Amino acid sequence: MTKQIYSDITSPTSNSLIEAKAPVHWTLMSFFILVVFFNLCLYAQVLTVGLAYFYNPEWWQAHVWLVRGYSGLSLILLAWVYRIIVPLRVRYLTISLPVLLGLQFMTIHLKTPIPLAIMHPLIGFSLFSVSTTLVHRMSRFLFPKTDAIA
Repeated sequence: MTKQIYSDITSPTSNSLIEAKAPVHWTLMSFFILVVFFNLCLYAQVLTVGLAYFYNPEWWQAHVWLVRGYSGLSLILLAWVYRIIVPLRVRYLTISLPVLLGLQFMTIHLKTPIPLAIMHPLIGFSLFSVSTTLVHRMSRFLFPKTDAIA
């Protein structure tokens, strides 16, 4: 009897709206929240650099303090991604965050005959793109789309 009820609930032709969905583990959800927070910090970073360039140069200090404040999150995410089970793509995107941030610091602080600072905005764009993709990938991993029942 219970087998029949279970097969009716899980049957793709069933009209029942009952879904057997496992809850997301707190470590995965916490990782996702931290990834979203990192991405929001990047949004603020881009906003403050725009404000500094187009509106008031005093915003530059906020730009600098933001990166000093949130760059450590990339190392926390890097350590965390090896303690949870996530798709390989999520792991690679997470690994690239501290690498790109390191390149950001190098391009702005190293003095070389060829000005590496010209790469700073391009690497920043890559960092923004990777972070946004990481948020998207994690959300698809944690909250897969379910087909609507007709």
